[in-house]
Amino acid sequence: MVMTRDDLLARLDDLGIATETFDHAPVFTVEEARIHCGHLPGGHCKSLFLKDKKGQLWLIVTLDSQAIDLKSLSKALGAARFSFAKPDLLHETLGVTPGSVTPFALINDVDLRVSVVLDSAMMAMDRLNYHPLTNDATTAITPQGLHDLIISFGHSPRIFNFAGLD
Repeated sequence: MVMTRDDLLARLDDLGIATETFDHAPVFTVEEARIHCGHLPGGHCKSLFLKDKKGQLWLIVTLDSQAIDLKSLSKALGAARFSFAKPDLLHETLGVTPGSVTPFALINDVDLRVSVVLDSAMMAMDRLNYHPLTNDATTAITPQGLHDLIISFGHSPRIFNFAGLD
């Protein structure tokens, strides 16, 4: 069963993790998000759902301004060559659609198929913004709250310095 925004927000409440959610028009790109959400305080982020050549699934979460070279990143992480995973695999694994990829979607990865990589610069911010499983809202959370939530799902996120790839 795929969890919903309400399920996610209830889980955050149960864990005592403070968040604030803002509704807005659906956004599908970083540029659209900047138009509708750019006024919100904190780090604005992007999430990439990738599959490596060996079939391992990855969720890469960075600040939206971070450029990512997939070839360099796969090498730095010790993964086989990365490509973007297909939308059906995204929905099967994380229960979301393209444009709604978020670390919050790990709530749906009950089989722990996805390796999670979080940007160290992102995790150094005071507040972070992500979609709460749909792209028509943004939920703000602290980096510690995000980390604790991901751990509660059974994942062990890797903190990675993306600046070293430049």
